[in-house]
Amino acid sequence: MVMAAAEEGDSVAERGPGAVYRMFVMMEDLLEKLKLLNYEESALRSHNMRPPSRHYFALPTNPGEQFYMFCTLAAWLINKAGHPFEQPQEYDDPNATISSILSELRSFGRSVDFPPSKLKAGYGEQACYVLDCLAEEALKRTSYNWRRPIYPTEELEEEAITEDDAELTLNKVEEEIAEEETDNEDNYIDLNVLKAQTYKSDMNESKQEEILESTVDAAEWNLEVERVLPQLKVTIRTDNKDWRIHVDQMHQHKDGIESALKETKGYHDKLHNEISRTLEKVGSREKYINNQLEHLVQEYRSAQALLSEITEELEKVKQEMEEKGSSMTDGAPLVKIKQALTKLKQETIQMDIRIGVVEHTLLQSKLKEKSNMTRDMHATIIPDSSIVGTY
Repeated sequence: MVMAAAEEGDSVAERGPGAVYRMFVMMEDLLEKLKLLNYEESALRSHNMRPPSRHYFALPTNPGEQFYMFCTLAAWLINKAGHPFEQPQEYDDPNATISSILSELRSFGRSVDFPPSKLKAGYGEQACYVLDCLAEEALKRTSYNWRRPIYPTEELEEEAITEDDAELTLNKVEEEIAEEETDNEDNYIDLNVLKAQTYKSDMNESKQEEILESTVDAAEWNLEVERVLPQLKVTIRTDNKDWRIHVDQMHQHKDGIESALKETKGYHDKLHNEISRTLEKVGSREKYINNQLEHLVQEYRSAQALLSEITEELEKVKQEMEEKGSSMTDGAPLVKIKQALTKLKQETIQMDIRIGVVEHTLLQSKLKEKSNMTRDMHATIIPDSSIVGTY
């Protein structure tokens, strides 16, 4: 198991880090292809099965149920692709079913570079690969054509205001403020005039070596600033799709994570230290208890060994008593004796018949032998009488 896991890890590392998630993408593609083939009404409803989830053949949930659904869908797709294939049953040999499915897959010109045992579990990259290839062949058989995607028309998003646009906007605002100030020069003090006056006063005072004093009324200056201040504010509409907002949010989240991490790390370190001290106390107390109760543990072990021996002897005695009791109450030996006696009687009768036949045969042979002897005797007497007659 360890070597197999190491080999799988090496293969995944050779294919890249995304190979682990390839089966999930393949399973989602397979599910879309099955929906195009209307598998729910044609395959699932006839077998009373529920539609699989998005990652049904990618993750292990119930290997027996997954293998049965894998074989059912594979057989249905093979028939859909134009090759006659018998629907596998629940109690069929899984090795024979897998070999039949792989042979049909090879007949479509698909390569199979994995052992058949990979499909026994009913899930994994190999199962998704087999079903995906069969679904593609079924779509080819049904002459399904993929159409070009139709993208929805979206309104053009407003471009984000750049720094140059912001400067242009500020310049426009200043021009509008200047126009408003020229229109209302009778009622308000011109801001530019105030700036020029302050600049001239500053220049004149810089030439003098006296204390600088402003000639502008502070109350009028504050009124002018309060009047112009709302118009100098530039409001830029925030767009949630702007990447700058996302960057700011990322920085905010990063700062929040770092602050939370520092606080959580302190708690974790404190908890780790407390757990370590508690474990050390538990370990020392356990060693102390083991040392104190060592002789009791030894006595308990010896008593347990003795108990196991007594239990074995008791089981043997019980078994012997049961055998003797069953033999005493069982009438099977009497039945066997009666059957043996009946058989002996039948054999005795047969032996008597055979003895009678043998005696009869022996008697017949004796009679025949006697008749032959008398005939021979008569045959020897007749020539002698002829001789006597001639004399």
